[in-house]
Amino acid sequence: MLYLSQMAGKPVVDQSGEKIGTISDLAISTGEVFPRITSLAFQGPGRVPFMISWRKYVDKFDEDGITLSVDAHDIRFSYLQPNEVLLARDLLDRQIVDTQGMKVVRVNDLKLSQSGTQLRLLGAEVGVRGILRGLHPLIERGVVAVAKLFKKRIDEQIIAWNYMDLLDRDLSKVQLSVTHRRLDELHPADVADILEQLDPQQRAAVFEHLDDARATEAISEMEDELQAEFIDDLDDARAARLIGDMDPDDAADIVRDLPYEKAETLLRLMGMEDATEIRRLLGYKDGTAGGMMTTQYVACPVDTTVRGAIEALRELPEDHPTVHYVYVTDDYDKLVGVLSLRTLVLTDDDTPLRDVMYDEIISCGPSETEEDVAADIFKYDIPAMPVVDERGALLGIVTTEDAWDAIEDDVSSEKTQASLLKGMGIALAALLFLTLYTLTLIQILDATGFRGFGA
Repeated sequence: MLYLSQMAGKPVVDQSGEKIGTISDLAISTGEVFPRITSLAFQGPGRVPFMISWRKYVDKFDEDGITLSVDAHDIRFSYLQPNEVLLARDLLDRQIVDTQGMKVVRVNDLKLSQSGTQLRLLGAEVGVRGILRGLHPLIERGVVAVAKLFKKRIDEQIIAWNYMDLLDRDLSKVQLSVTHRRLDELHPADVADILEQLDPQQRAAVFEHLDDARATEAISEMEDELQAEFIDDLDDARAARLIGDMDPDDAADIVRDLPYEKAETLLRLMGMEDATEIRRLLGYKDGTAGGMMTTQYVACPVDTTVRGAIEALRELPEDHPTVHYVYVTDDYDKLVGVLSLRTLVLTDDDTPLRDVMYDEIISCGPSETEEDVAADIFKYDIPAMPVVDERGALLGIVTTEDAWDAIEDDVSSEKTQASLLKGMGIALAALLFLTLYTLTLIQILDATGFRGFGA
């Protein structure tokens, strides 16, 4: 096996053995699973760059250099083709998305494989060995040997080229070099983890590979502080489309964090029904039951039969959130009862809901704090808490998932405060030590009669 780092800087000699330059880069054609090296870039006398066809002119190669099949005066130079990529210039030290490891990594070296007179690219080395090898192969071997003495292994970390694809064919603007071909097959939470590790420009490049449905799911899984930032970077038409496809409570949370002008633009571009629902949720204070509730629930009039309730469930769209309860309301939308799906399944179809509903309901008001609502949800072990106004009319529900999000935010905030306090403590301790050290040194110098250098 060969590595790009091993070949860079090695001599290029012609058929007669005369050195004509040093290897600066290798080019591949991106259309193959494990692409062949198609061109050799080298620096000639006076550091003048040249490029030649690998297939036409390269006779032998190894980690000590390259020997050409012709004399120097018979070489015809070429240029980089539109479908070619230079390994060192376009891939080395670039960030790539490792979708198997669900993280963003950096290309530290490139692994090559010899097959007769052909040289192929196998993949990207993204581990520490690539860094060490780039410093010097002896350093890599030395560190690996020392690690073995301590019964530790430093393995290669290779991401095969067949799991990668260029995001940007305009090679003058390659920002994110490669990504997995099956990015859209990942779970949305994994896609979100990857997006969160990228800078805005790289994030946009990956995002272009997702359709609207996958993009909406991925944004919903991102950290709250990044969701609004990400939406703000999208063009207005797509941003409005994506927010309109989200659950109303998630959409409202994002819109709430957007600049006012951007938020209003997106709401105007949305469908009237979606915009109205989001505006209604925006009327509730953040951090309250009203601010965290969703309006995606199933409610039926009290005179509805079990058959009618089941039909209502069947008519829900595919992407409707999981239903745990059917809520029962009177003629004034007041919440009067609740039914589990189990009760519906086990009850005769013609039975009115009023005869089988559970009327001792645990609910909360829209102004209750999210911490109190979450505490009650876990205390009473219920999948969702209905939110009602002062008349008892059903406004929405807070789900267990919403409760967990509230708890995680509180824990995260507490950890951040603890980290800040710890950091301040360490800084104060260091400052105190430095002050005492300086005072002690001054006392010692005074005691010895020191009057300064050159005195």
